[in-house]
Amino acid sequence: MMEKHRFRYATLGIVFAIFGIAIILRLFQIQVGAPNEKIQVYEDFDGKEWVTLTPARGDIYDRHGSLLAGSQLIYEVAIELNEVINPTTIALVTSVELELNYHDVFLKANQKASEAPKTHITLNYFVSYEKAQKLMELQNQLYENPKEAGASNDGIIHSLSGLVITPRLDRSYPEGDLASNVIGLVDKEGSSHNGVEERLQWLLSGVEKQEIISADPYRAMDLPEITDGASLVLTIDREIQDAMEELLEHHMGVSGAYAGSIIVMHPRTGEILAMTSTPRLDLSGEWNVDEIYQEGHTFNMAIDGYEPGSVFKIITMAAALDSGVATPETPFTDTGGLEVEGWTIRNWNGGAWGPQTMKTCMEHSLNVCLAYIATELLGQNRFYDYVRAFQFGQPTGIELAWEYGGNVRFNNEDDWHLIDLATNSYGQGIEVTPIQMLRAVSAVANDGKMVTPHILKAVINNGHQYTFEPEVAGSPISKQTAHTLSNMLAQIVESESYTDMPENYRVAGKTGTATIYNDSRTNTSFIGWGPVDDPQFMVYIWLNKPTSSQWASLVTGPIFRDVVERLVILMDIPPDHVRHSLTAD
Repeated sequence: MMEKHRFRYATLGIVFAIFGIAIILRLFQIQVGAPNEKIQVYEDFDGKEWVTLTPARGDIYDRHGSLLAGSQLIYEVAIELNEVINPTTIALVTSVELELNYHDVFLKANQKASEAPKTHITLNYFVSYEKAQKLMELQNQLYENPKEAGASNDGIIHSLSGLVITPRLDRSYPEGDLASNVIGLVDKEGSSHNGVEERLQWLLSGVEKQEIISADPYRAMDLPEITDGASLVLTIDREIQDAMEELLEHHMGVSGAYAGSIIVMHPRTGEILAMTSTPRLDLSGEWNVDEIYQEGHTFNMAIDGYEPGSVFKIITMAAALDSGVATPETPFTDTGGLEVEGWTIRNWNGGAWGPQTMKTCMEHSLNVCLAYIATELLGQNRFYDYVRAFQFGQPTGIELAWEYGGNVRFNNEDDWHLIDLATNSYGQGIEVTPIQMLRAVSAVANDGKMVTPHILKAVINNGHQYTFEPEVAGSPISKQTAHTLSNMLAQIVESESYTDMPENYRVAGKTGTATIYNDSRTNTSFIGWGPVDDPQFMVYIWLNKPTSSQWASLVTGPIFRDVVERLVILMDIPPDHVRHSLTAD
């Protein structure tokens, strides 16, 4: 008998154990495994769905804290099918207030939640605060006074239940077109283009998350935390930027140029204080990039390539002085032409200037003299060693999208010819960017040390500010060479009538005129800095295809004068004699 009961108990134990294991496996399947179709349907009815949680985008400020790019509150208007009472009311109100198609909205709102592909249907992702408030007021009125609201033709009481109005942040640009070529833009779909917006997207955008959330408003606090984007502090000075944009617009009108750019950089730190380019976008309004940036226009000329012309003579002369093959007083007799591989190099006016020195060769900007220095004094290897040392052909790494790296044919390349050496010496047959020229020539203003141009001053993230220190890009020339050449270029500015500088401010500079391939027009440039004994600013000017004159001395020289007049005031730079007296004291 006892044996019989023992067998029965064992059998029941095995049965209960099997049931227990089955329950545990089922629970594991429900919690960990992929939900089956019934569970998915129940989740849909519960208002749960996969959504992408987008963090707030970081703000962009100038160096003094002026907001250049931020966020504004806008609204998403959507339909939640599980809560819709009257599709006709939703279609009618949204067609009037949001100018949506009545028929399309009605078809969307009239779907059965159990049969629809999704229960949350977005109608408009960019609804203004004013329109969203009006919709919410109508929604409340219909909810609080259902009898007064009446019913639609089908007898269903008017209701906006199921119309979901959700706030979110959108990009805004309070300064309009100010520094637009630096900032870049974020379009209505949330994609970033150009400038720091695109280049530093990884910092600004934060970290998106995909989560299953409930549409139940009482569970709004259950949303998971997301990491917002970092804010950026730029090196740009709003006041200097505004002044440079005003000057550029004025001189574009005077010169009739097709496009133009002005850049202001601190030659000891590499900080970009202003960077303007034409045309500009009003980022706060409606815009069409393709209409504004037509053929020949780039978003930011400061990082675009071109043949710079005679401003590049600074590099050739720096190499000659630094290598010891020439001094400022080294003689040269200009006969008006130099034969190279069957080609004749001629001066800008086609004339012969007779007895010269290296100083007057630069003063008169003689192509023949600079070609002679490159081909006869320096030689190809030494010349291109200096070109490499000044880092031409390499992007600067500035925090802007789509920086061009330039184009140099070096003497070890198959398509290089000796004529390239001659023309490169005076800035033809070589492509550089204005920002590369600023990096290279900063060595002349900064005791032989090149600085790395940068436009990002600091990053603010999670309550902490991370500031970036200046970087030395290299030392291509000696301190002595830098001082000698800087003084030569200061004497050039002093001797020219077109650069009637403000009194008591000694500055250095060089013009550049370059013919455009297959075009009768020119690119005109100017690079300059000051005060010479303690440089606080370096300026690069580029006007593309001016019509008032083809010569940089008549087009960009006066711009440099006007820029200096503004900068000494905006940067509070005392006249030289005042600074010297303060130093002596």
